[in-house]
Amino acid sequence: MSATITKPAETLSRWWPISLTIVVIFGFTVLILISLSAYRNAPPIPAQAIDPTGAVVFTAEDISAGQQVFLKYGLMDNGTIWGHGGMLGPDFSAQTLHGLALHHAERLARTRFQVAYADLPEPERASVDALVAAEFKTNGYDPASGILTLPTDSQAAFAAQIADWTAYFTDPARNGGLARDAIADPGELRQLTAFFSWTAWAAAAQRPDAAHSYTNNFPYDPLVGNRPTGGAVLWSAISVVFLLAGTAIVLLAFGKFDYLGWYGGDASPAVRSVALGAATLTPAQAATLQFMVVAGLLFLAQTLIGGGVAHYRAEPESFYGFDLSMLFPSNLLRTWHLQLAIFWVATAYVGGALFVAAALGGTDPRHQRPLIHALFWALVAVVVGSLLGQWLGINDLLGGLWYWLGHQGWEYLEIGRFWQILLAAGLVFWVWLLLRATQPARANPELRTFVNFFLIAAFAIPFFYLPAFFFGSTTHFSVVDVWRFWLIHLWVEGFFEFFVTVIVAVILYQLGLVRRLTAIRVIYLDAILYFGGGLIGTAHHWYFTGQTELTMALGATFSALEVVPLTLLTLDAWDFYRVTRGDSPVYRHRLTFYFLMAVGFWNFTGAGIFGFLINMPIVSYFEVGTILTINHAHAAFIGVFGMLAVGLMAYVLREVTSDDAWPLVGKCLSIGFWGLNIGLALMILLSLFPGGVLQLWDVLQNGYWHARSLNYTATPLVRFVEWMRIWGDLVFILFGALPLVVGLLAAYRDQLRLR
Repeated sequence: MSATITKPAETLSRWWPISLTIVVIFGFTVLILISLSAYRNAPPIPAQAIDPTGAVVFTAEDISAGQQVFLKYGLMDNGTIWGHGGMLGPDFSAQTLHGLALHHAERLARTRFQVAYADLPEPERASVDALVAAEFKTNGYDPASGILTLPTDSQAAFAAQIADWTAYFTDPARNGGLARDAIADPGELRQLTAFFSWTAWAAAAQRPDAAHSYTNNFPYDPLVGNRPTGGAVLWSAISVVFLLAGTAIVLLAFGKFDYLGWYGGDASPAVRSVALGAATLTPAQAATLQFMVVAGLLFLAQTLIGGGVAHYRAEPESFYGFDLSMLFPSNLLRTWHLQLAIFWVATAYVGGALFVAAALGGTDPRHQRPLIHALFWALVAVVVGSLLGQWLGINDLLGGLWYWLGHQGWEYLEIGRFWQILLAAGLVFWVWLLLRATQPARANPELRTFVNFFLIAAFAIPFFYLPAFFFGSTTHFSVVDVWRFWLIHLWVEGFFEFFVTVIVAVILYQLGLVRRLTAIRVIYLDAILYFGGGLIGTAHHWYFTGQTELTMALGATFSALEVVPLTLLTLDAWDFYRVTRGDSPVYRHRLTFYFLMAVGFWNFTGAGIFGFLINMPIVSYFEVGTILTINHAHAAFIGVFGMLAVGLMAYVLREVTSDDAWPLVGKCLSIGFWGLNIGLALMILLSLFPGGVLQLWDVLQNGYWHARSLNYTATPLVRFVEWMRIWGDLVFILFGALPLVVGLLAAYRDQLRLR
């Protein structure tokens, strides 16, 4: 008689949910404390700024009104403040700071040596530079009275800055393609200059009880004594230690569990049928195709507009002989480029999630299809209304309603407040649709954990959009940047990644590639890794926006940990490659896995290599706001979230398209895959990365203000590198986005034929 040995059923360790809970609580606790400290540590806004004679140069009301002018005309999509914003124009704070410093250097040279500053011999120049630096480093702000005392002759220096900025806004050739006479009102120009002058003062004046300015000595400008702090060097080195330690811990976990990746599942088709309900396409699932079609069209529009934005960098005064700024100034095109990027990716995620929710539920709840149609048309209204409003707002055609219906002004959050409210309401409605669609699956113990993660991840998207409502047009700039990056960073590098991980887990389980516990374990692992570094790592955006070196320390060390999960995605990419080989039943979805492979590559390259390169404080000090930032942004956003969105499109298209129509649709997706990846690689290799390195070198040689001004950006070599981007853009558009749209329209026509 022989005994049968039964292997005990594998169970999930209770330490997975415990560890995730600890990571999330700790991360948000520290992040909230950092965020609240910004209110206390933000550079003060003086009630009055006066010269030594007592004459008022500008007031707090001027600064506040100037910030509103800056926002109303969308200038954050032209230039930057403290390194944050668009890169078609200068860094307004750095340019103003250097202009004021040159004015005072000229005054000192003529009064002390009776010659122009440019004609001073080196010893005399060095003495003048030292005096200028001492003037600008001296903090003349009195907290008791709220009075800021500026250096001698500040009235004349301020007037000279008004003249410089008045000239800047007259000609598209010198301002990166803004509309001709974009700002002509003398009162608005004076207020705008007051805002710029305050940001320049905060960038140089020594913070009380510290050896550096309010912005940790950013921007780099030796003339005013702005050089990197010791903290920037120290915490950069320590961030490398955190990266190595984090990698070691994760590899140890991989050794313990004998590999934590996706591959290794053995779920049978029968199990899949039980797990995800009927395989028949439901009416609600068919309705999600319209989201994918619109997402594809928005993507194509974004790429075309992106080509226009890139052209402004190469030839700001002309678009092949036509003055494009008359109709579509560069700040408007960049606004649309950013907003369409958010819209098309979010639309694809919304449609993909609705499709997966129906698969989890097995059947459609009552009226689900018409409710999905209602959500679709609400989304169209928000997209069209907000883009039109931004055009009207930048052209000053909305009067006092510019903030509500037009261009709100904050980079990535340009959408008017009214449209913002509608968008948030639409996302809440979307979560409700997901909840009702997945309700039947919650009764299934095999699916309950998937559904819970799916709903939590979906709910986090509208919930963490709330920081967009924590500030207004007159809120302190430093405080706004705190909440702005709560949204930008936590959405993109936190909850979007977590949400997509859950969707991928559900799809892989549906296809029988992973066991249930394998998929759930990977969800926990990715969440721990993303949130372990990503929550506190948000602070790497705040190195130079008015916070202290403690924020720099936390941001540098924890953002280094964000690279750890990205290195592991290369293993996922190899897994996805293996499952597309042979006669596996998932071969029909091989194009979906191609895009998932691309995600692994670009996440490691764009977010991992290029992201870590510029996240270290000592590098960021010289680099932030240069083309290396654009290089990272394109590789990470398009390469990761864009490829994920197209992967979801490919998955939905294969499910809703008939076998007769699939050869054309599949061919378009295949061409699009290679076009998008090769085009993105060419953009980076031919233009963005070499251009970013050249600009960084100019910062090191001549100062930040110089590398962001026409003194550098209008040179022949720089313009040539900008022109080289056209090859990547053409491949990306013609062989990437365009075939994708053709495939989507072919699938939509096929669906109409089958109705």
